[in-house]
Amino acid sequence: MQRPFVHPAVDDVSLESILYALADPVRLEIIKRIAGGTCAMNCSTAAPADLPKSTQSHHFQVLREAGLIRSERRGTEVVSVLRCTELEKRFPGVIGSILKASDKTKKKI
Repeated sequence: MQRPFVHPAVDDVSLESILYALADPVRLEIIKRIAGGTCAMNCSTAAPADLPKSTQSHHFQVLREAGLIRSERRGTEVVSVLRCTELEKRFPGVIGSILKASDKTKKKI
């Protein structure tokens, strides 16, 4: 039997945990890919293709525990969605600002 995913309640999500999770460039890229999609995204599609599955799992676990994504199993796949609405209510403008700033930084390089 597979373990259920743990998702913190939005009231338990801290700004520190969000910033920690997004400080890693791989996790930031995963969030950008999920945010750019129109529906729930398969984890293997959202993660960089060159990462081993164990490393992908670790990054998704950090993102889930930080409260940034919600994941669910659909058959043999795991799909994730960004918790946009919940996070926007708790921390207005933070996620959008981080994503926007990361795009500007990438363009300057």
